[in-house]
Amino acid sequence: MRILVIEDDEQAATYIQRGLKEQGHLVEHAADGELGLALAREDRFDALIVDRMLPKLDGLSIVATLRDEEVRTPVLFLSALGEVDDRVKGLKAGGDDYLTKPFAFAELDARLEALVRRGAPEEVQTKFSVGDMEIDILSRRCMRGGQRIDLQPREFKLLEYLMRNAGQVVTRTMLLENVWEYHFDPQTNVIDVHISRLRSKIDKSFDAPLLHTIRGAGYSLRDPA
Repeated sequence: MRILVIEDDEQAATYIQRGLKEQGHLVEHAADGELGLALAREDRFDALIVDRMLPKLDGLSIVATLRDEEVRTPVLFLSALGEVDDRVKGLKAGGDDYLTKPFAFAELDARLEALVRRGAPEEVQTKFSVGDMEIDILSRRCMRGGQRIDLQPREFKLLEYLMRNAGQVVTRTMLLENVWEYHFDPQTNVIDVHISRLRSKIDKSFDAPLLHTIRGAGYSLRDPA
């Protein structure tokens, strides 16, 4: 992580920087509020550690200004001001967490990691593969063995669900609820028809089948290897 430490206490700043660097983080330091705000405005840090009491510009003003300017870098306030009102002011100013001095470095590091995890966008998987078959959710493309396979929208949705659960047994109830959005049994052979159509497209022209019927249980898409 790239971390900015805004702290005017030289001993505390040195201690924090050394500990963070030993953990493999990249660290920059600002010894006053004005410099800290200028660096934080560049919006290139994964997290900020901000002392409350700073020369030239206090920590609350730094964070409030950043939030007004839509800079959303996670902020951990670090301060000797540890009363409830002090912590509330820090969080209301836009801080994400508040740690009082004195502190254990292990806790500071853990809190930073939690802040960054919380603020990181969730990675959305858009491609899935089983054996020599791959689907791309964004382009709605299905390929197997280098060949394009054309699927109808419902067939693609069915295959996508099977791919997301590759190697597992998928029951008929799971398919009805997640592919057809039925929360009851329509008493039709809709699943059998679509499974048959899908199997003819993704397996029929290839040596090793990927889609298997698990008697009495459901279906499973799995790598033949």
